Amino acid sequence: MNWYWWAFFFGIVAVLLALDLGIFQRKVHEVSVREALAATAMRVGLAVLFCLGIYLGWIGNYADQAARHTAGLSFATGYLVEIALSIDNVFVFALVFRFFRVPAEHQQRVLFWGILGALGMRAALIFAGIALVEQFHWVMYIFAAILIFGGIKMMRDDKDDIDPEKNPVLRLVRKFVPVTSGFRGQKFFTCENHKIWATPLFIVLIVIETTDLVFAVDSIPAVLAVTLDPFIVFTSNVFAILGLRALYFALAGVLNLFRFLHYGLSAILIFIGVKMILAGTPVEISTAQSLVIVSMLLVASVIASLIFPESGDKKQT
Repeated sequence: MNWYWWAFFFGIVAVLLALDLGIFQRKVHEVSVREALAATAMRVGLAVLFCLGIYLGWIGNYADQAARHTAGLSFATGYLVEIALSIDNVFVFALVFRFFRVPAEHQQRVLFWGILGALGMRAALIFAGIALVEQFHWVMYIFAAILIFGGIKMMRDDKDDIDPEKNPVLRLVRKFVPVTSGFRGQKFFTCENHKIWATPLFIVLIVIETTDLVFAVDSIPAVLAVTLDPFIVFTSNVFAILGLRALYFALAGVLNLFRFLHYGLSAILIFIGVKMILAGTPVEISTAQSLVIVSMLLVASVIASLIFPESGDKKQT
């Protein structure tokens, strides 16, 4: 991929981050569902336009129509997989914010800087993963095993049992950095009594960052199962991550409605793992087939959740 297409993409990312920081976060406020839905629609719309640009040959320097179409379908599949798995992140973010009692008006600041850090970590993991697979093809089978194991584990839906206090990175930070007893507005650090203190908001940021790193262990191999094109893997991943903050505020209040969603997400992980194992065999699953199957699994889990809602008695227990 020519350098100017990378520059074009990073320009889009810079504009989105600048809008987030300079406009949407200029005033400290609680993000409304309406604002979150508008931001989500804008980011999804940009991702769709970017995908169409690749598919139609407006973006990228792919050799022929077949290569463009394959790249476009790979982007769509990778983006859909990342968005689906990002919903699982949203569940955990809600739990972390509730556990630390983070005021609603400060949550968007934590997510903004958390997502910014996640972009850097995921970039390193993506390019390291691609380099490993290209050098040692058998690594694909390790990634496949991680996906299948992660899918089986996700079926347990044990997010409510997660204890952020047991996070090893959090324990390490608290051991060396003094933390204030309460929040100090939107500050991550404060100077009191001639000493630098971290605030609970910084502690939450650390938990969010490490949580995303754990999720990346599943999500990045899932996209590498779709394609090893660095441009497609990276751009689809970043577009999904950039929409995560808005997605959280759009879905945080209705997450409990989707009681079967974790089954759909676990099925997607297992399917992608199987796809990775079958690559290069006579029964290899194509990118177009993957896109259809992933879409069907996601839609089916959402529809099942809406048709068979959790009973009132069960919710109270």
